[in-house]
Amino acid sequence: MYSGSARVTDEALMIAVREGDLQQLGVLFERHHVPLFDYLSRMTGDRAAAEDLVQDIFIRVLKYRRSYRDEGRFETWLYRIARNARADYFRTRRPAESIDEERLDIAAVEAGPAGALEHERNVERLRRALLLLRDDKRELIVLTKYRGMPHEQIAELLGIEVGAVKVRLHRAVRDLRDVFLRLSERPSWNVTTGIRP
Repeated sequence: MYSGSARVTDEALMIAVREGDLQQLGVLFERHHVPLFDYLSRMTGDRAAAEDLVQDIFIRVLKYRRSYRDEGRFETWLYRIARNARADYFRTRRPAESIDEERLDIAAVEAGPAGALEHERNVERLRRALLLLRDDKRELIVLTKYRGMPHEQIAELLGIEVGAVKVRLHRAVRDLRDVFLRLSERPSWNVTTGIRP
């Protein structure tokens, strides 16, 4: 139906899927499976679970395609499905204890081996701090800082006002900083001597 589907909006593609052109679901999958995986791996701390969930989400998109209404952004509708799929998945399972460090963003320190070691420690602390946050706070940080989702879209996704998103995000970032700093204050292993300081 769509020859140049790279120029077609997600919304138009989803309407085509809703109307029975199921090939367009492949285009939507190609556009969104990596961002969904990133969101889910940061939220769950488990890459295998994130992979399973991405598959489940697109099965749900296909199953519930007739419920799609072209009144808002496709991405918002997709992330609602993702949130529900994640909640269902962890009703019977506990989330993993860590998030894959290669998926977290901390500016690299360019000070040789000592700087690389400090960078590695900071990545680990950030990963642990993010997982120690309440689920709702972690989600706000992941959606804004890692997914780049605008506040207006997050407000629509969560069913709250934009002002509430900003306030909650500010509190979540503050809490993340506090947890990160608390983790930084703990004694760490001395690589040179092999003993704690």
